[in-house]
Amino acid sequence: MSGDGRVQGKIEVRLKWDPSPWNRPPHHLDIMATTYSADAPHGRPVYVVHTESRSPDGTINMSRHSETGQGYGFVEVMVLELDRLAPSFARVVVGVAIHQNGGPKPFGDISNAGVLVVDGYTELLKDDFGQVADATAATVAEFTRDSSGAWEFHQMLRGFDSDPTVFAAEMGGLPQP
Repeated sequence: MSGDGRVQGKIEVRLKWDPSPWNRPPHHLDIMATTYSADAPHGRPVYVVHTESRSPDGTINMSRHSETGQGYGFVEVMVLELDRLAPSFARVVVGVAIHQNGGPKPFGDISNAGVLVVDGYTELLKDDFGQVADATAATVAEFTRDSSGAWEFHQMLRGFDSDPTVFAAEMGGLPQP
């Protein structure tokens, strides 16, 4: 059930993938979030949250992190407390990047990969990265603040051919024609 609309403010982004076969290096995927000011909603991010980091004000943080995909269900979780973000923030973009340690590895080479975005018990997005199978990173969600201060969710599945560092800088830009 994917869709767009208003959200309550405390969002969870959950990520899963199967571990690599025993004779291969581990797959390492990361959820990333970038924040943008009201003055530059498509400019450079004010800050980036990933791996085991958190936002300077504690409103966006990783509550679970995996470097291998081992575990049951969703092995990586990021929590976004949008209702606590300062009014100077107007946009948050969430994406997933694959670490490229052993050469190019797109989503299509990783089995059982999936992302789930929830607002409380409401499922906002569930995807298996099939639409971006050739990409090495992808945005999945965008949250924007309207003039009343309410946050809205927008599905934003867009593939990139980047490593995590480059992806963090480009994930919130305007789509290229």
